[in-house]
Amino acid sequence: MKQCQGSLGTPEQAQKLKEVIEQSRSTPGCLMHILQEAQAIYGYLPLPVQKTIAEGLNISLSEVYGVATFYSQFSLNPKGKYRISVCLGTACYVKGSEKILQEVESELGIKCGECTQDGLFSLDSCRCVGACGLAPVMTVNEDVHGRLKPEMVKGILDSYRRKEV
Repeated sequence: MKQCQGSLGTPEQAQKLKEVIEQSRSTPGCLMHILQEAQAIYGYLPLPVQKTIAEGLNISLSEVYGVATFYSQFSLNPKGKYRISVCLGTACYVKGSEKILQEVESELGIKCGECTQDGLFSLDSCRCVGACGLAPVMTVNEDVHGRLKPEMVKGILDSYRRKEV
């Protein structure tokens, strides 16, 4: 489900977040847990969610933001149903992963760190997926696609698009 940046999503999501904050607020060091739960509810941590957490815990927004941006497990941007990650580690980079990333960006019309308008795909890069023998590699959720060439990207993306019809 696509979310608007300026809202707390659905009323059900907002209520669930409120309940998580209420249940956890008296536990010392609860911010990490609440951020994890909030991300599970929304899929990412938009600014209105961060503000709600800060107000609910009576702490500054900058403290919430600081924790959310420090840990790589948290995302401030929405993620697509299919989360693409192109490996830019040494083995993949030497074998052309930058061209793979450019082709994915071109095919989807988004840049690294963004999500397509329909919420179907999001794109990120990483430093290593541990499949150096298959370089260059990209993952789509848990699926590993290796020994890639730029001309293979459209077919791979189309296979995920076909799952939606």
